[in-house]
Amino acid sequence: MFEHKGQPLLPRRAFIVRSLRHALFALGFIVASLLLGVAGYHHFERQSFIDSLLNAAMILGGMGPVGELHTTGGKLFASFYALFSGIGFLVIAGVLFAPVIHRFFHKFHLAADEGKAGGAPAAGGRQRSSSLRQRPGRAAGAASGSRTPRT
Repeated sequence: MFEHKGQPLLPRRAFIVRSLRHALFALGFIVASLLLGVAGYHHFERQSFIDSLLNAAMILGGMGPVGELHTTGGKLFASFYALFSGIGFLVIAGVLFAPVIHRFFHKFHLAADEGKAGGAPAAGGRQRSSSLRQRPGRAAGAASGSRTPRT
């Protein structure tokens, strides 16, 4: 699904498309989880759909149930739905951040490979930014903006 560290960095447009696909999956997971909660509260607690939606949204958002639960089935459902919601939050965070974190590490590895090659870009890699290149005719310390005291 993701490119290997030896492959070139994914173009920005393809990265945005990948991030949007992950966001779409996350949105689908949230909507499905909300519908599961609404159905559960409606079935086990015999709540109206609007009250079921309120309770499911509050649990899914981490706030807790709004009203008092009266049935044993409703209490068991709310317990398992709360656990599911907490784990689902972690899954969604991972799905949303995976493309960004992968791109960060991929850039890091390309830069590390570039440094090992003595300034030449890695196979398929990008050139170093101009702020990292040494200016011609200047010492390494002067290129980075540091000044040596004159005596």
